[in-house]
Amino acid sequence: MRLFNFLKDTNDYFSQSGQDQFAYNISGLNGIYLEIGAHHPLVNSNTYNLEIHCNWSGISIENDKSFKVDWNNMKQRKNEIIWDNAFNIDYSFLLKSKKLSNRFNYLSCDIEPVENTFNILKKIINAGLSFDYISFEHDKYNIGDKYEKLSLSFLSERNYKIAIKDVYSRNKRDKIFETWFVNKDIDFEEMKYTEWKNKFYVNDKFIL
Repeated sequence: MRLFNFLKDTNDYFSQSGQDQFAYNISGLNGIYLEIGAHHPLVNSNTYNLEIHCNWSGISIENDKSFKVDWNNMKQRKNEIIWDNAFNIDYSFLLKSKKLSNRFNYLSCDIEPVENTFNILKKIINAGLSFDYISFEHDKYNIGDKYEKLSLSFLSERNYKIAIKDVYSRNKRDKIFETWFVNKDIDFEEMKYTEWKNKFYVNDKFIL
């Protein structure tokens, strides 16, 4: 109960930086996501609002089974979570077994360390999956711009463009940790995160 009261007091935001808000703004209701690195089902979750408030379906993958109790206790979350190392998943087979299209609305990509996040991104894209939107955590604030540049190089050659750059955590402007990409068939002009936040994510609150 304390957790829910705390979140209520903090304007009910669940993702760190409005990743869920951007997914909703780009793709609307009834979307589908693939979440690599689910962590907690609510705290800092990029998919909670999408599932609960936007009627999205999706699959989450998490290797750390210490979060399993939290997911089991979060009865309102019905979408599937796979408890396995993301590198063990055959993504082409996963699509076939779940009768899913290879086009998803959102890929949330965040596992540790950053090298693994980049390598799982490559594995998923090379498996033939595509997305409206990808949030890629590169931890620039902590390790420099190596994986920021690598992700841009990799994705720009595979029909993606930067949508939002210099994404920072909460209101910590010096903690730039992500870039958001969209498929080149999405009509969106690149913006800096601060500009987007001031326009679409005022007071860090998810809005339908």
